[in-house]
Amino acid sequence: MSNLLATCKQQGKGDVITLCRPAKRNALSRELMGQLSAAFDQAARDDNARAVVLRAEGPAFCAGMDLAEMLDTRDAPDSSARWQADADAYRDLLLKIVRLPKPTIASVQGPALAGGLGLVLACDVVVASERATFGLPEPKRGLVAAVVAPFLLLRIGAGRAGYLLLTAGTIDAAAAGRLGIAHEVVPAAGLASRTEQLVAEIAEAAPEALRATKRFLQAIAADQLAGQAEAGAAESAAARATPEAREGLQAFLEKRKPRWDVE
Repeated sequence: MSNLLATCKQQGKGDVITLCRPAKRNALSRELMGQLSAAFDQAARDDNARAVVLRAEGPAFCAGMDLAEMLDTRDAPDSSARWQADADAYRDLLLKIVRLPKPTIASVQGPALAGGLGLVLACDVVVASERATFGLPEPKRGLVAAVVAPFLLLRIGAGRAGYLLLTAGTIDAAAAGRLGIAHEVVPAAGLASRTEQLVAEIAEAAPEALRATKRFLQAIAADQLAGQAEAGAAESAAARATPEAREGLQAFLEKRKPRWDVE
């Protein structure tokens, strides 16, 4: 197993989980998702951690699912089952972050796209560099952002979510702040220090009060999200098996415009 993830302690009683696949824009391979899931399990058990920070190395926070891995699966005899398993694993990862019994902070230094935006939306607090961008480009690749959609709707409402989902465009950090995707937007040079400050501020609160607050928030949102994300995983997996997805992914890897008249 390669080391696609790093974990450490941050001053101010926080656990830091870092995506370490910068050459691939921190794309979510099966291996990386497995390591992320295990890291959040460990953070949940760490009684000394009052908050958990999710950050990334390199210019991109996370470009989404590993499209090369997704495309490789198309020729496997059990491709549909594997795509469903991948969608389920991603759904379970987002719900695990939501259900973590302590505050989570996404510290976003660059593009957070597709499945990467889902990671951001699953966190309680989002602080973004002014250089960060956010988007759901799945339809441009013949895919459907069905797992991420419920998390986006919960954060910003159906009308605003529909705009992002249907235009498949990318917005800058300032627009993300106005929409409520990012709670704070800071200069790039100040992202790390502001993230540390947020952890320190959270650590000043009573631990049981924080846990109770998380339980209350989860009672409002988690069950609703779970059902919607389950349906989303099925929709996402089904979309990967279509001719449009095959063409969209191939075009993306070949760096050309897709031809949607494929049969």
